[in-house]
Amino acid sequence: MSERQSPAQAKTKSRRRFLGTAGVAGAAAMAAPMTAVAQTTTLRFQSTWPAKDIFHEYANDFAKKVNDMAGNRLKIEVLPAGAVVPAFQLLEGVAKGTLDGGHGVVAYHYGKNSALALWGSGPGFGMDPNMLLAWHYYGGGKALLDEIYKSLNLEVVSFLYGPMPTQPFGWFKKPIAKVEDLKGTKFRTVGLAVDMYTAMGAAVNPLPGGEIVPALDRGLIDGAEFNNATSDRILGFADVVKNCMLQSFHQSTEQFEILFNKGKYDALPAELKAVIDYAVQAASADMSWKAIERNSQDYIELKKAGVKFYKTPDAILRAQLAAWDDIMKKKSAENPMFKKVLDSQRAFAERAGAWQNDYLVDFKMAWNHYFRRRS
Repeated sequence: MSERQSPAQAKTKSRRRFLGTAGVAGAAAMAAPMTAVAQTTTLRFQSTWPAKDIFHEYANDFAKKVNDMAGNRLKIEVLPAGAVVPAFQLLEGVAKGTLDGGHGVVAYHYGKNSALALWGSGPGFGMDPNMLLAWHYYGGGKALLDEIYKSLNLEVVSFLYGPMPTQPFGWFKKPIAKVEDLKGTKFRTVGLAVDMYTAMGAAVNPLPGGEIVPALDRGLIDGAEFNNATSDRILGFADVVKNCMLQSFHQSTEQFEILFNKGKYDALPAELKAVIDYAVQAASADMSWKAIERNSQDYIELKKAGVKFYKTPDAILRAQLAAWDDIMKKKSAENPMFKKVLDSQRAFAERAGAWQNDYLVDFKMAWNHYFRRRS
């Protein structure tokens, strides 16, 4: 037999029941995110760079930004070139799922479609590297790159970032004073720069970065280009060659590429995809700042090591542009996609370049005003 409850007793009991239910619900709500945090997705990446190169450091910098922002939900681990696949087979390794992702450059895929070299090779119609990235993200380049990868049945998601400083013309046993000095030279480069140097008389061998200095040391090649003062110093160029020709149009607009296996990327929740997107943007800025800091320091160290730097003569630079004109005409006739990418770049460069060239002051004038007169 149940006792009859007063209104006050019923109200107290109801309140206790509500608090008990709320407590259970609250505990469950707290347990849910803890369970989600414990589930970590780990992605295995490989770069196309030796572990000691600053480019591999850039790859790790990007991974750290993702890992820090994602907490324990996503972790990217980066291996150096050759750890899983050879450097020049990174794209296939990622597409097939042998790797979850990678860090390299689009020009390394040149052999699959010549148009891919246009993300880095050549003068880019006078665009600087950051302007080419502007074309990629806002001028139609990304859609074209995706179209090329799709046509090759490559299941990847690509992010471009990190505008590289202008690369030297090359390291040589003897300085290159005129175009004729290049003829017959056994030389290392990659991408459509292969065609450019070949047109200027060199015998080209497209070696991966880690094989360049040993080849120079053994006399298998007479000259080579890689990228920048820091990488060149770390890779040991100054140990085997003492002449470096600065300024060139062979790869004056290059940037890095971060690749994801499409299946692995598509399986990520929207918030982790956003983390990756913003990490790419942050890493792009950070890389460009770090490059200025490190390259300028290593430029001094290379000089201390006895390296002689020479400005590439204008006659050679003009010969590069003339060779590039012929390459564009030939490749456009052979490959409709090559022409499609070129037309897109040209339209963007004409507009953006006119604005930038008119608006930007001559920074060299100011630098000379403060420093050149003291030297």
